Amino acid sequence: MTMVSAEPATMVAVDRLTFRYGPRSVPIFQDFSWQVREGEAWSIIGPSGCGKTTLLMLLAGLRRVTHGQITVGGTRIERPRPETGLILQDYGLLPWATVEDNVALGLRVRRFYGPDGKHAPRAEKVLGRREAREVVDSWLRRLNIEEQRAKFPGAISGGQRQRTAIARTLALQPDLLLMDEPFSSLDAPTREDLQNLILQLQREIKLTSIIVTHAIEEAAILGRQILVLGRPPTTAPVIVSNPEAGTPGYRSSQTFLERCNQLRTLLGLKA
Repeated sequence: MTMVSAEPATMVAVDRLTFRYGPRSVPIFQDFSWQVREGEAWSIIGPSGCGKTTLLMLLAGLRRVTHGQITVGGTRIERPRPETGLILQDYGLLPWATVEDNVALGLRVRRFYGPDGKHAPRAEKVLGRREAREVVDSWLRRLNIEEQRAKFPGAISGGQRQRTAIARTLALQPDLLLMDEPFSSLDAPTREDLQNLILQLQREIKLTSIIVTHAIEEAAILGRQILVLGRPPTTAPVIVSNPEAGTPGYRSSQTFLERCNQLRTLLGLKA
């Protein structure tokens, strides 16, 4: 008998979303629907002002929809969800805290509040101090910033600061990782190194991830599915399938070049 594998569950469901910044402004999204399944890696790309970051903030619960609804992991999003991780372009690190303390911050917040459903998932066992230290130590090693643990953010490089932000987020074991142009301010070698790190983590822990980027090449490297946004209002998703993303040698392949040219065409740019 042939076994049929079950389709992954829906992680993100955007249902007839309308969002505008003011009652008289042009909607950024209007009656827009979109889905992301568990374990998928998505990139979002589009011109400035198209709503890339707005969509990410809506998914994170940091903005409220005007009409429609968003559900993540079966929960209707009306506020930030503790199982969702968010990595920002400016790192969001506490400048007066060491690398180690920054990585431990989320775990300390969860220990303070307990599993209240707001700061930590209700069903999750909150880690004690010793267990939390073990988690922090493992991520400092995993992201190769263990030697920086006693330093302050101002004393380390941009790449190390971003690694610290990634470690802080992943220490909380999110089931959805949202990233808002996290590598745009980094030099090319550091940016490529961190892109490879994200690809490796996607393979290892099968994390559902969505990255907003303005770089066509980065969208093609990190997204096995790519959502292309145009000028507002966006009413329907334009999706480019990119299943080869993350495979060995993809950056230098003809398929990668063709995918980048396809995105340029969709964005109205010359290939």
